[in-house]
Amino acid sequence: MKKKFMAMLSLVLVLSLLAGCTSGGGTGTDTSTGSEGGDTIKIGVNYELSGAVATYGTNLNDGAQLAFEEINAAGGVLGKQFEVIVADNKSEDTEAANVSTKLATRDKVLALLGPATSGNTKAASPAANQNKIPLITASATADDVTVDANGNVREYIFKTCFNDSMQGVVMAEFALGDLATKNVAILGDTTSDYAVGLGKAFKDTFTTGGGTVVSEEAYAAGDTDFKAVLTNIKAKNPDVIYVPGYYEEVGLIVRQARELGINAPILGGDGYESPKLLEIAGKEALSDVYYSNHYSPVDTAENVVTFNKAFEAKYGKEPDSFNALGYDMVYFLKDAFERAGEADSEKLKAALEATEGFEGVTGVLSIDEKHNPVKSITIIGVNDGVKTVVKKLDPK
Repeated sequence: MKKKFMAMLSLVLVLSLLAGCTSGGGTGTDTSTGSEGGDTIKIGVNYELSGAVATYGTNLNDGAQLAFEEINAAGGVLGKQFEVIVADNKSEDTEAANVSTKLATRDKVLALLGPATSGNTKAASPAANQNKIPLITASATADDVTVDANGNVREYIFKTCFNDSMQGVVMAEFALGDLATKNVAILGDTTSDYAVGLGKAFKDTFTTGGGTVVSEEAYAAGDTDFKAVLTNIKAKNPDVIYVPGYYEEVGLIVRQARELGINAPILGGDGYESPKLLEIAGKEALSDVYYSNHYSPVDTAENVVTFNKAFEAKYGKEPDSFNALGYDMVYFLKDAFERAGEADSEKLKAALEATEGFEGVTGVLSIDEKHNPVKSITIIGVNDGVKTVVKKLDPK
């Protein structure tokens, strides 16, 4: 009996191993493969679907999934359908790296999309470069995402969003020119590379243009009480306040600033883009606020209107800039595959590098020598919680 039991146990273990090799997203013996020989093109999606910045990852993925559905319904690309493998990196850089490695080595994808944040994207990049698989991020705005510390291009890393430095420069020019301000206070998140990068670019441009920084204050992600630093800023009586950061803290800063009687315009970057900004700040406080962004749902361009209708039909809500960025990223990928002429990662990389004049709902973009886009940037104004497009700047 003991021998029979052991034999049966061994058989069960062998069958379990065989099942594990052919289940899920593995390449096993199925006909779908990331290579040219299959009838699908495997794409890995690495996003923050839970955790601290799940709003960004989820919204990017929603936009991406709409685009994949449209493309597949219209016949796919290169005679193949996109097979999309989605994984949650839990808003953690270690998990982002693990997901990237799994998608590249086990699932054998031909391209990687995501993550959302700059830190997670940098963590996911080594697996892409080592396995020679193009990685495209639609929202990692840090300047060093596509280049290393020595300025060398990360060969397989691309982005479709503008850099932090560009946002800082544009908003400083907006403050100096459109708002005709001379004095500014800067209140930045010193724990965030994103906020530090925006703050530096803003300060350099503003002071070079003749402006004066009358106060610099700092906060850290997770802070909730900003009244002490805002009181210091109020005493300096700045014309505007530049607050680079994310919506969680920015919403509280805006609300508390208005409660202290600070009525100066508040400026920032694309980290403001979330419906939660209005929820946190409140309608009355969220006025005279301006931020740089990739897109606005109130843009009347034909392709933007078409996208808005399709998104609302699928999800039952108005899209935000992260939805639009995710959507554009997938069509950007499709465009590159079509120009590559076949489902090959090296030819895809070359096609991505050669992109010129790609037209998306977030603007027209071309890829420069550092794998960054030269593209449009939008300045959003908010008054009584209502957004408007203040101006849209096309690439020079």
